[in-house]
Amino acid sequence: MKVLNFAARGRSRRGGPRFGLLRPGSRGEHVLQERYGTGERASRFYDSQFSDRLTPRMVEFIGRMEMAFIATSDAGGECDCSFRAGPAGFVRVLDERTIAYPEYRGNGVMASLGNIIENPRIGMFMADFVQDLVGLHVNGAAEIVTPARMQELDDCLPEQAAHSGRRPAQWVLVRVAEAYIHCSKHIPKLIPQSRVRHWGTDNPRYKGGDYFGAAAQKQGGLDSGPPSTPAVAAQGLDEAG
Repeated sequence: MKVLNFAARGRSRRGGPRFGLLRPGSRGEHVLQERYGTGERASRFYDSQFSDRLTPRMVEFIGRMEMAFIATSDAGGECDCSFRAGPAGFVRVLDERTIAYPEYRGNGVMASLGNIIENPRIGMFMADFVQDLVGLHVNGAAEIVTPARMQELDDCLPEQAAHSGRRPAQWVLVRVAEAYIHCSKHIPKLIPQSRVRHWGTDNPRYKGGDYFGAAAQKQGGLDSGPPSTPAVAAQGLDEAG
């Protein structure tokens, strides 16, 4: 079996007729495209769908998203994928090359932010599960900014919420390097439902409790299955603590 060496691997997302002579994508992408004969199909996608800035339709799409998936890695390449959500417009578009999203009070781990200060590369994925059933990838470089700095950058930033749990503790500013579509073929259609959100709480009942049994396993080596609802698992923690 041929061993591939990616020690010199780097992402050159400049390419195609719009950006220069180099093809977009990583060396690994190009190696596998050649191996499996998908180079022509990939080139059509690069040429037609890759952009180094947000199009007006992308800006409109981001403005109505209520969730985003965030991928980061530390200096050693250890990866983390996280979830962010908020009201439509919580991901702010500052211009065609810059977006930002808020970081609220969480569990205190700060995995994504910790990765960003070691390695600014970030990947974001947003999907419309309700209307158009299509997704958008946005990749680029991130930096952490204060709420005060964000106010300076975004003149139209909504007034801050009264509840401290709903006020951003930090913002992540993303300089867009590439943006491209995720096809709708396998995106499920979901029906939105309203729910009560307990902003800024540390109550395990409202945070899912020990749904996956990690605490129980550490305490007693138990192999417990998932409860019927997160509240059931949280109830045991409330009673114990």
